[in-house]
Amino acid sequence: MLNWLAGMLTDPNVRWILFGSLLLGLGNGVIGSFSYLRKQSLLGDTLAHASLPGICISFMLSGVKSVGLFVVGAILSGMVATFGIHAITRYTRIKQDAAMGIVLSFFFGIGIVLMTHIQHSGNGNQSGLDKYMFGQAASMMKPDLYMMAAVSAGLILLSILLFKEFKLVSFDPGYARGLGYPAAALEQLLLFLTVVSVVAGVQAVGVVLIAALLITPAAAARYWTHRLGVMVVLAGLFGALSGAAGTLVSSALDNLPTGPVTVLSATSLFVLSALFAPGRGVIAKALVSRKVKSDYVLQQAGNSPELQTTVKASGEEV
Repeated sequence: MLNWLAGMLTDPNVRWILFGSLLLGLGNGVIGSFSYLRKQSLLGDTLAHASLPGICISFMLSGVKSVGLFVVGAILSGMVATFGIHAITRYTRIKQDAAMGIVLSFFFGIGIVLMTHIQHSGNGNQSGLDKYMFGQAASMMKPDLYMMAAVSAGLILLSILLFKEFKLVSFDPGYARGLGYPAAALEQLLLFLTVVSVVAGVQAVGVVLIAALLITPAAAARYWTHRLGVMVVLAGLFGALSGAAGTLVSSALDNLPTGPVTVLSATSLFVLSALFAPGRGVIAKALVSRKVKSDYVLQQAGNSPELQTTVKASGEEV
């Protein structure tokens, strides 16, 4: 096993993809924890789909495939989408989840139209924009790794510096405003960080699957603790582990894309957490329930001589 892992890491391409996916999962797990607690799980999916028009427009304006320009275009498109969601929920009676669905469909439709236009314009073959639909981690190079490292470091640093503020806004924005915190500005900052996190991962995982990497590690981490700080750390670790596992598995098997395998790895961690996490897992709850029932029966048996005789008899039969 160690020899196989060492052999994999000797390949420079595998190293870039491994560290890039690891950093991507780490940053998404940390920011995804706040989105999960704010009940905005659909937000990551909306922002990912909304980034597609920005990527297409950046290519149409520049005529070259530049990851930096794609990131700028995707961020601007994602921010327009967030303002659209805010405007719909503020000036209409439509709730936030419906507003996210409307914005997601609208922006994704525009992105598909623009992508189709590019593919039929004569230079679509070299654009490779179709890879942004489902991701292509194998296309990551050293500059992309540096970008992901900078994004992940920035997300983690801001989460540490503003942890108390983000915690208040996530649990009770009204209370945060009562204490004098700029709750609206903090919420917009969280939205912006979510946009950056999603856009950074679009190249590796794709617009269709990036939301899973944003929310699934946070949902898995929630099973293991009641403390937000521990949850954020665990979510980052689960995201990093998912990215590393997806890269290694896809590199070991031919014609297996890294993005979907990364998402499947995160889902596997979630299933394991849901089943085996102490205290909150399904099996742990079943064991506690069984013990409570057993203690109740024994307590009733101690109070009732007839029931006590029945319990002893059944114990002897077993």
